[in-house]
Amino acid sequence: MPTYRDEVVVLRTHKLGEADRIVTLLSRRHGKLRAVAKGVRRTSSRFGSRLEPFMVADVQLYQGRSLDIVQQAESLGAYGADIAVHYDRYTAASAMVETADRLNEAEATPQQYLLLVGGLRSLARGEHVSRSILDSYLLRAMALSGWAPALDECARCSRVGPHDAFVAQLGGMVCGDCAPVGSARLAPETARLLQSLMSGEWDDVDAAAPAATAAASGLIAAYAQWHLERGIRSLSHVEAPR
Repeated sequence: MPTYRDEVVVLRTHKLGEADRIVTLLSRRHGKLRAVAKGVRRTSSRFGSRLEPFMVADVQLYQGRSLDIVQQAESLGAYGADIAVHYDRYTAASAMVETADRLNEAEATPQQYLLLVGGLRSLARGEHVSRSILDSYLLRAMALSGWAPALDECARCSRVGPHDAFVAQLGGMVCGDCAPVGSARLAPETARLLQSLMSGEWDDVDAAAPAATAAASGLIAAYAQWHLERGIRSLSHVEAPR
């Protein structure tokens, strides 16, 4: 059986036997992978700490019949420690890797890998509010999967905005004629914030009022979970923006 190398982000792990782990990885070139890391739970393991959630590594894998086997792992981004010591960073990172784990194989592209690495790096460095990093990641991850929300025009009739209603089930912003009764109404600042989070205009994101940030976070969470067709469990632990 052949061996191969790739850059990976560790999404999750679970125990196997007395000393092994099964690791779920998002790789740069091979999509999502599940592999056995033998002996990594022993204190003498050479690379156990490099295969923890939120870590980025260059790995060599042996192609097995059902699960590949990790043969080597070299750290490329040791983000786990800096994320784990801050509750807000940890919960945001958990929601990000859970979202990445929900991607099907066709959606697990190099762009998704780079987006996740960038988000984890930003969290580890504390560059912005953790919830805003998560919100930006969710919007962009949905866009890369073909579910970009309509923010500039009506998602239903394509009428050019600005509009003040957001309906996750319809695909984003909708005009007054298309908005169902009871649709969430957005303040103009919230609508602008959604666009800034999508485009990465961090000066505008960081300067947004808490009310707009909280409103945008709720809409983004609803939108992502609607398109993933089930809840993101980690989102229930993410602190609300203040």
